[in-house]
Amino acid sequence: MARFCVCLAPGSGPAVGRSGPADAHLAAMGAAPVAPGLALVRDEPGRAQGPFDAGGRRAVGEVTLHNRAELLGALAADGAPAPPGTSDGELLLRCWVRLGERGVALAEGMFVLAVLDGDDLVLIRDHVGARTLFYARAAGAWAASTSLRALRRWPALGTRMNLSAVRSFLTFAYLPGDETLLEGVREVLPGRVLRLAGDGTVTETVHWEPRELPGASGDPVLTLRALLEDATARRLPEAEAVGVLLSGGIDSSLVTALAAKLHSHPVHTYSISFGGELPNELGYSGLVAAHCHTRHRVLTVSGAAVAGRLAGTAALLDSPVGDPLTVPNLLLAETVAEDGLGVVLNGEGGDPVFGGPKNLPMLVQEMHASAPGARGEPWYEDRATAYLRSYRKCWTDLPDLLTADALSALESAPAPQRFVEPYLTGPGRMTHLLNQLLHCNLRTKGAHHILTKVERLTASQGVEGRAPLFDRHVVDHAFATPPTLKLRGTAEKWVLKEAVRDLLPATVVDRPKSGMRVPVQQWLTGPLRELGGDLLLGRAARRRGLFRPDTVRSWLRGEGALLPRQGGKLWLVLTLELWLRAYDL
Repeated sequence: MARFCVCLAPGSGPAVGRSGPADAHLAAMGAAPVAPGLALVRDEPGRAQGPFDAGGRRAVGEVTLHNRAELLGALAADGAPAPPGTSDGELLLRCWVRLGERGVALAEGMFVLAVLDGDDLVLIRDHVGARTLFYARAAGAWAASTSLRALRRWPALGTRMNLSAVRSFLTFAYLPGDETLLEGVREVLPGRVLRLAGDGTVTETVHWEPRELPGASGDPVLTLRALLEDATARRLPEAEAVGVLLSGGIDSSLVTALAAKLHSHPVHTYSISFGGELPNELGYSGLVAAHCHTRHRVLTVSGAAVAGRLAGTAALLDSPVGDPLTVPNLLLAETVAEDGLGVVLNGEGGDPVFGGPKNLPMLVQEMHASAPGARGEPWYEDRATAYLRSYRKCWTDLPDLLTADALSALESAPAPQRFVEPYLTGPGRMTHLLNQLLHCNLRTKGAHHILTKVERLTASQGVEGRAPLFDRHVVDHAFATPPTLKLRGTAEKWVLKEAVRDLLPATVVDRPKSGMRVPVQQWLTGPLRELGGDLLLGRAARRRGLFRPDTVRSWLRGEGALLPRQGGKLWLVLTLELWLRAYDL
């Protein structure tokens, strides 16, 4: 297992050999060259392979393709058939070289690819962001890597903590765009191709972006069912058992049912319990497992286990994710690996693609904001600002949470609304508000929270996590479906539920979404209490100068915890502190 690094530097190239400037930069990052300008980081979990050669270009990548036959056919039709046994990485490179952006757009899968193309470095990321790629420029050179830690080690960059990204994380509980917590390092956005020229210029093109397609022909329910079956079938491993992370909600339940129907090998399902005294969905997940005849396991996660694994889990992520399910997700991945499985499916994607209940606060806000005279009311907010408030994270608490020095330094920084404005208020936004919200959710939370968390944590155990509901064709169909079929009256994700109604018990399909109750407050006042106090009020945190100790101390005491959700907010601060320590920032 490995990640990859690539460097484009003046005076480097195939003729220079491994002693060129590019390889010197790569060596400083702790990467082992596999070809001039290309290297692997072998001490980090990932699926990097290469080098691949095609058409005079050389590349490395982390590439898993789900539609090889389609891509092989496209190359053959263009008069450039790929040799037998071509790897996924080389196949994607051949598609790029021969067919350009059209070839990348044809691909369905989880991929990032870095291509040395003459005097340019080309970076390619998959449609929805299933894998992540970072890049930076220093000393006249470009470097890109699937390991943020490798770029952190690059002496030429001399990076430090990006304060603007700190604010973004505290606002969203993840980083929603191309910024990272390392100043000078950016993330390639999903569905994009970046061309980094030797002179420092950057050209970005879009190979795929969701579009509204009103008036699409055919029955939307039947069409969606066929697409869901195809998306699941493409992601099933050949000739081996498969796992499914089964929460008991409609999304993971339908993936379980489809896997059981389509796979000729055993299907294992995995659920989490935080103890019988808390509300949970184990009754529903057990019902689905029995209905689909899977091999089912329930993993009980204690607060002590979370406390013991939280720091190590934070260190596995290239950007912090303020989700209290990170440690349980890692423990699930370990359990899947212990059972000898290499692929585990999940139900992620149902809410950001088909309209889950978290859109309701914004829809209600819009209803009131559209009332006559509303814009003159003191509570009125523009749509982007209302979206930030709807997250209910630390955005409104920043004046009390951050120190005066941090707030002063942020005065000239771009506002975090910039990450959601293109989808909600920009000139190219979709027509219907629900589609605008879903588009925003897909491109922010989907790519930068859900998918990156799943990929990094499963990869750490040598397992590949795959999400059928994020399939490009499924997403395209979702935006071609009228909003009234996604949110029908009070029924969320109506078209998705109807597409699989015959596969599952009615009690699973028709029940309202409840979600998993994660005992964050109990953890923070129990096994994490001492750790939280030591970390957030300790010398390192004080020296960094981000947070006001009096506010942190108040949150640690649980003051006002019922209404302002201090437990969840404190979790964000603790997660950030652990991540910053892991990256020595």
